[in-house]
Amino acid sequence: MITMKNKNYEEQVKSLMAHIQEADAIVVGAASGMSAAAGYRHYYERDKDFVDNLGDFEKKYGYHNSFDGFYYRYRTSEERWAFIAKNLCMILDAETGQPYKDLFEILKGKNYYILTTNQDTQFNRVFPEEKISAIQGDWRYFQCSRRCHDELYDSVETLHKLKDVIDSDLKVPSDMIPHCPKCGAEMEPWVRSWVFLEGKKYREEHSKLNAFLKKNMHKKILFLELGVGRMTPMFIQEPFWNMTYAWPKAFYITINPKDAIVPEELKQKGLAIHEDIAKVLADARTIAAGGTE
Repeated sequence: MITMKNKNYEEQVKSLMAHIQEADAIVVGAASGMSAAAGYRHYYERDKDFVDNLGDFEKKYGYHNSFDGFYYRYRTSEERWAFIAKNLCMILDAETGQPYKDLFEILKGKNYYILTTNQDTQFNRVFPEEKISAIQGDWRYFQCSRRCHDELYDSVETLHKLKDVIDSDLKVPSDMIPHCPKCGAEMEPWVRSWVFLEGKKYREEHSKLNAFLKKNMHKKILFLELGVGRMTPMFIQEPFWNMTYAWPKAFYITINPKDAIVPEELKQKGLAIHEDIAKVLADARTIAAGGTE
């Protein structure tokens, strides 16, 4: 049981649950703020996970979060792959965040689909693969850095092997760096970058999403946006706004402690909840179970 002292907040969470329960279809759009709400803030902050796992890299290279580490210009491939292995093993081995579990319970029994720019596979721990479109890639895969062919390769086992052989200079052995089996170029994590492979898998992710949208566009559809910031609004936020505006039965809800925005044109078809995503989803789950007072 929870007690909500803020009446406006309580009404917002109840409104969220009412829209979820009344919707014929729900499209969730989630970005980095969702994982930040789960406690994984190392992408842009110097949090405990970053210090514990990448503190040695910070001392050597001077960056203070894993995002900067990923785009750092390393002198050698051996150094770069040491960081990639350590960073991605930290991400892939992380516990499933509570907000993801709460969202799963909230959406149980509903007709839903999930669109995400996150690459950390948190959604895949809880939700069925067929209900998720990861449109910015997935750390579980490698691609050829030259994009010489359209195929992805499992990365997880290789990453853990590399992590285990990082030496005191924060390098991996040259002969263990993964290379393309076709052209011999180095492999690359399959995530958004200058060499991101927009091939069969990428098209499949969009096709799954578009099929759901086409099937449900004339129904009472809820667009639920979680943790989308202002860095890449074109992938989730702006399409959600456009579809909400264009589709008569659509409604839009955004949950974000900092960047919850409802355009003037959607004032009658939207709700912005300026609160911590983890708290909102936890409280919404409790409301769904009949536990407020």
